[in-house]
Amino acid sequence: MKHQYRSASLLTGVLWACTASAQGVDSTAAELAPVVVNASADASAAGLAPEYAGGQVARGARIGLLGNQDIMETPFVSTAYTQEFIQNQQARSVADVVQNDPAVRSARGFGNFQELYVVRGFPVYSDDMAYNGLYGLLPRQYVAAELLERVEIFRGANAFLNGAAPGGSGIGGAINLVPKRAPNEPLTQFTTGIESGGQRYLAADLARRGGLDDSTGVRLNAVRREGGTAVSGEKRELSLFSLGLDYRSTDWRLSADVGYQDHHLDQPRPSVTPSGGIPSAPDATKNYAQPWTYSDEKQTFGTVRGEVDVNDRVTVWAAGGMRVGKEANVLANPTATADGKTTTYRFDNVREDTVHTGEIGVRTSMESGPVKHKLSAVASAYSLDSRNAYAFSNFSGFSGNLYSPTSVAAPAADYYTGGVLSSPKTTEETRLSSVALADTLSFAADRAFLTLGARHQTIESKGYNYGTGAQESAYKKSHVSPMAGLVVKVAPRVSVYGNYIEGLAKGDVAPATSGGQAVTNAGQALAPYVSKQKEIGIKYDGGRFGGSLNAFQTTKPSAFVVNQTFTEAGEQRNRGLELSLFGEPVRGTRLLGGVTTLDARQTKTEGGTLDGKEVIGAPRRQVNLGGEWDLSAVRGLTLTGRVLHTSAQYADAANTLTLPSWSRYDVGARYVTQVAGQAVTVRLRVDNVTNRSYWASVGGYPGANYLVLGAPRTFVLSATVDL
Repeated sequence: MKHQYRSASLLTGVLWACTASAQGVDSTAAELAPVVVNASADASAAGLAPEYAGGQVARGARIGLLGNQDIMETPFVSTAYTQEFIQNQQARSVADVVQNDPAVRSARGFGNFQELYVVRGFPVYSDDMAYNGLYGLLPRQYVAAELLERVEIFRGANAFLNGAAPGGSGIGGAINLVPKRAPNEPLTQFTTGIESGGQRYLAADLARRGGLDDSTGVRLNAVRREGGTAVSGEKRELSLFSLGLDYRSTDWRLSADVGYQDHHLDQPRPSVTPSGGIPSAPDATKNYAQPWTYSDEKQTFGTVRGEVDVNDRVTVWAAGGMRVGKEANVLANPTATADGKTTTYRFDNVREDTVHTGEIGVRTSMESGPVKHKLSAVASAYSLDSRNAYAFSNFSGFSGNLYSPTSVAAPAADYYTGGVLSSPKTTEETRLSSVALADTLSFAADRAFLTLGARHQTIESKGYNYGTGAQESAYKKSHVSPMAGLVVKVAPRVSVYGNYIEGLAKGDVAPATSGGQAVTNAGQALAPYVSKQKEIGIKYDGGRFGGSLNAFQTTKPSAFVVNQTFTEAGEQRNRGLELSLFGEPVRGTRLLGGVTTLDARQTKTEGGTLDGKEVIGAPRRQVNLGGEWDLSAVRGLTLTGRVLHTSAQYADAANTLTLPSWSRYDVGARYVTQVAGQAVTVRLRVDNVTNRSYWASVGGYPGANYLVLGAPRTFVLSATVDL
């Protein structure tokens, strides 16, 4: 894979560089030699898939236990966004990256500021993302982009490939985040920046290789952000440190990562729950948050992965990791009527997590006559110990208005409590374990690939009383998730594919009563919910420009009471078409984007009252188109632009509340030059250039219909220097 490490400087240095260039200093665009990285983030011999033409996406991505796969040889759709693209967009978090994908939209966790990603109409919680293939290791609410070499988005159900997500999401897709590794050439890179509201930014990215044949690599990233945002009164702080290590030998490889992230928000603008109607979107620069609200998250995490070539055909790998996290929030999320009048109460909560996760696996290859086999087997385990406490103020709350917000004194959070905020008890334990086996068969001189496999998954969880710590619930169920996928290369540049694959999530526990009557199976745990996906598609790889077109259907079950018995009886059905485009069709012109059309329906509802109604927060159409143009008239100057469109979506299950459609336009530029022999890159981006005020999302968390206001026009300026 290639990297063009462009450089940077402090803002004062940038201004000097631009002035010096005008006065005759060599402003020739820095010609940075491609860096070939043999070290691999996943400790595999092949390394990561190479970049596609244009450098914005890669030619392949990790497909669960199957490992890294070329886009033309896998029966799924996935996109891997590169570190170069992430840096050029000045992405702050994973949400900024996934906004480039036409099948994905960003939302927010229920009641807090957790980033949440909606893929094919289903949520992927941020704590259900994988880090180098392992669940549960990443910061739970917000993941800074500087940690990442790649953001890999897999579209579709994936229980066989990755195992069930511990938080119960991931039905519509999965996100795997790939850590950085040291390239072959030394890297000493500093970036500084500023954005609307006074947010200041400083980052360092350092890497070296050493030892015999440069076998050992070290990469260090450090980031600090602080200051206001484009939203009035809102402040954000981020401190990040990560260290990536790798060692490569002739027949074995080892990598390790350790990281710490401290993310703090003061007076963050909250989500809004509509009541009786959708209020018009307030001025995007206004803040209806109370000044005493905040969100704080501190996470420490580490992982290690190793791979050994037993012989030419057999490779064994193992990986493990751990995360320790602490969160504290003081929240006040308003409920608003159609005219913008609000009622709000205070909600405090704390959470402390300890996660352990790991896997072991083996891959081998063999031939049976004209058929080639690639066999993979893996065993995985995950455990979470979560300690929680909460406190509410009086639910009658205090009144206000979205359009003319006022501050009130913080009410006491002593009306309804669970546990002790200063010393939370264990309230949840989750254990996941699985064993999976896959065989990819290749026929007809590697023009056809058939993948078959199954994963046996066990989901176990226990719930405990917030106050006493006594166990109140227990769940332990198992399921086998099969998968079948076929790829046929019908022409050198064209592949057609199809798949059947399932999603898996923990079933619910029957309530004690329903409608004032006793439930006959109260306390019974239902079997895991099995989502079923069917998909067909076609892919094109023109060498410099590629794309895919596919159709899918996913059904997701749910449960409710039928004749006073709690049973799996409900269903959601999502059907869609996806078109994706990427690459550099003309040298100096790069395109990235596509269109998703979605028909997400409630097909089996209690009493049939909502049958045929659309799902909350599932727009029928999403359009993304981004472009970059290298100006030949000004060497080193690149102009960028992007349009995002999301059609109208419903904000209630009965489809009586409608969120308007919205479109957002982003523009930018970057300029690469040399100053005193150092490569300097200046980047400018303006998001929401028309300063449109709009509700960006509704829902996100199943059954919730809260609204998230889009950010106002935001200027981001940064500069990078290589030393």
